[in-house]
Formats: sequence, structure tokens, C-alpha cells
Amino acid sequence: MPPVSRRTFLSRTGKMAAGAAVAGFAYSAARAESAPAASERVNVALLGCGGRGRYVMRGVAEQGARITMLCDLQQNRMDETAKFLSEVQQDKPALVKDMRRVFDSKEVDAVIVATPDRWHAPASIRACQAGKDVYVEKPHSYNIWESGKMIEAARKHNRVLQVGTQNRSGPYAIAARDYVRSGKLGKICLVRVFNMKSGGPFRLGDPGKQPEGFDWDAWLGSAPLRPYHQHIVHGGWHNFWDFCGGDMADDGIHQVDLALMVMGDPPLPRSVRSLGGRYAHRGDDSECPDVLMVNWDFGNFVMTFEMTGYPRYMEKTSTTIRRNDLFPYWTMNATRIELYGSELLMTLGRHGGGWIVQQSGGGIVDQMYGRPCDEPHYANFLECIKTRKNPNADIAVARAGNVLVHMGNIAHRIGNVALKYDPEANRFDNPEANKFIKTPYRKGYEIPEEV
Repeated sequence: MPPVSRRTFLSRTGKMAAGAAVAGFAYSAARAESAPAASERVNVALLGCGGRGRYVMRGVAEQGARITMLCDLQQNRMDETAKFLSEVQQDKPALVKDMRRVFDSKEVDAVIVATPDRWHAPASIRACQAGKDVYVEKPHSYNIWESGKMIEAARKHNRVLQVGTQNRSGPYAIAARDYVRSGKLGKICLVRVFNMKSGGPFRLGDPGKQPEGFDWDAWLGSAPLRPYHQHIVHGGWHNFWDFCGGDMADDGIHQVDLALMVMGDPPLPRSVRSLGGRYAHRGDDSECPDVLMVNWDFGNFVMTFEMTGYPRYMEKTSTTIRRNDLFPYWTMNATRIELYGSELLMTLGRHGGGWIVQQSGGGIVDQMYGRPCDEPHYANFLECIKTRKNPNADIAVARAGNVLVHMGNIAHRIGNVALKYDPEANRFDNPEANKFIKTPYRKGYEIPEEV
């Protein structure tokens, strides 16, 4: 299928979705290759002015980038983000609702994609086609097929594509990987990944009235059409399969990716088993599980993922711990990883939790405090824009963790089953599971086969 031009795409759909229309996928490779090299100070645009997007934007600015454009379908969010940026940057960014203006701008070298999940892959691919480098938040794709297309786009258009799994830039995480590689833990046959968070029931409530000038169709993007609802737009989308992959893809992917990193980024597993459901908050409006167990078989070791959304005593590593020489109380740490070697046990925290190595009886053999990994991750992204080297969380490396969480969700969604997976063919041994590898796209929001 040849690339579809902007004009042809618009004529086919008969409409333009402001701020998010997929028209314009077919930026030519020649355009990307002829784009001017990034200046010494990288010009960056933010797509999606929510809380996480603002945080990443500010961090990138503090690392020396210049934020030139903000893009969001909601004017008030752009205004708030511009005010937040003004604390660290005097230059005022342009505010636009149509992301195509970002891709067309010569004042943009790179984009931060911090939209809801369904837009991560389409926006990243279009940015690559436009000759822009990309920092995309996790999970970087809504399905397994999209992840492969993102790799294709980055390589074809010679773009830097960094995924926001920032543990890969953390000095303590790199040290943990080196410790495992040294063999001191012995043979590791079991890795346990935890995402044991608290939580409560979710209720949609009053749908509210669609704000004047807000393009609900564009916000939905490739997701199935449904009536406007204010609580879906403002964070509630995390509770629906149409928009996300549940909390395993939203938050647990950080631990899954970190576990893969310290294990040396092994080849993809060839089987998955899932068990879970809505147990603690039955009867509310969320579709995603509040209890989920997933097992992946890597051939020479098993990785497990254990998730909850209800026990109030489970807590993430606090900011105080992350920024000081302290460790979490591991037993009730919500987001830890445990690596069971034949000789020693390593317990590892994410985003600055540090790690400890213990022997029989609980004695500590080795340990290392951790610090937040965001700053080195942003610095790595900006440096790679200048050097054209692959970043620490390059899309091809980050794909594995993404595939794992999608595998787990697929096994859960088709009935809590066991599945065999062929990584080379990108196929399961179950026809129902294969339907989720590339999910349907609403007309006008498709990703072309040729990117």
C-alpha cells in the first residue's frame, strides 16, 4: 500500500479532525532526510498538555532544550502548561490545537508525545515522517503491531525515538544490570515483578456537556465512536480497553521493562498465562482488572507479574526515599522486582528505589541507593538528537516490554488462558488472541502499512 497523501486522505474521509487528524501520514523520506540538523539548542514541541506531559516538557527544558510549541485540544490545558513552563523558560511557546502544525513547523526539531495511549503510535509515526525526533511516553503503542510500525518509521526516516521508560538511564539500574551480569546471584530461574497498588472503585458519573470548540472526534482518534463523557477525557480513559491496556500497560510496564533490562534483554518469551479480573471493585464502571497475575516463559527462566488495585497499605517508593540514601520497606513496596538467583536474592526498586542483595537469613551482601532517572533520560535523548546515536530506551529495545504487557492483557481478555507465541511470525496459537495483535481502527484514523 503506497503512502497516502494529505489531500487524498482528506478527500476520502470528507472531514478534518482538528488537532488530531491522521491526514498527512505520507511525509516523504526525502523530506525527512532534507530536514536541517538540530541546532545546538534543540527546539521541542509538546503534544498533550496533561500532568505527565508538563513534567517531561519541563525536565527537557531544564536540560537545555527550548520549548517552541504546545499542542492540545483543550485551550485551558495549554494555558496552564505555558504558565508552568514560564518558571524555567522566558521564551513563550506557540499554542496550537492541530498537531499537523507542529509537524509542519521549521521551529520544531523534536516532539514529546504525551497524549492518551491511543495516539502514541500515530503521533510518533507522523513525527518521524515529518523529520522530527521523538520522545514518546509509555506504553508507546496501543497494540503489538503498532510497535513494529514505529520501529519501521524511526529507521526509515532516520529518527531518534526514545521511549519514556526512564529506568534505562538510571545509574543504579545500570549497576544492577551489571551485578546480575557478573553472575554473583547465581543462576536466575525466577523473576517476580510487582505492581501491587492501592485503589478504589471507578464511577463515570455525569457525562457533562461537551465544551464548545472541543473536538471529541479528534480526541477519540482511532478508538470506536462513543458519546462524549467528561470523566473519560479527564483521566477516566485509563479504565477502558478502548483507550489503554489497564494498569499493567500504564504503570507496571516500568517494572517489566526494568526487569528485562537487568536480565540482559532476553529474546521474547514463547508463552504467556494470565489470571485476573475485577474482584475488589466489582460492579463499578471500570473494564480493567484490579487483580491480575501473568506468567511468561522465557525458556531458561520464568517472569511473573502480580498486580492489584485495592490494598491501601501498598505504596510506591516515596520522593523522600528516591532523593536520599534510603531504601523502601520492601515487603510493602508496591513496585519492586525480585530476582531469585541460586545463590543470592536481589530486590530492586524503580525510579530511584535502589537495590539490595541478600543471603540466607536476610543478611545484606551488597546494596546501592538510587536516584530518580528522569534527568539522565532526558539528557540522553537530547544528546542522541545531536549525535544521531540510538538512545537508551530506543524503540527497538523498548518494544519487548511493550509486547509482554500486550501478551498478558490478551491472555486475560480472551478468558484468562495460556497462549503460545511465535515472535518471528508475531502470532499466537489462538485465533481470538491474534485479533488483538492489530486492533481495528476507526475510518479516517488508520495507520498505513507503509510508514
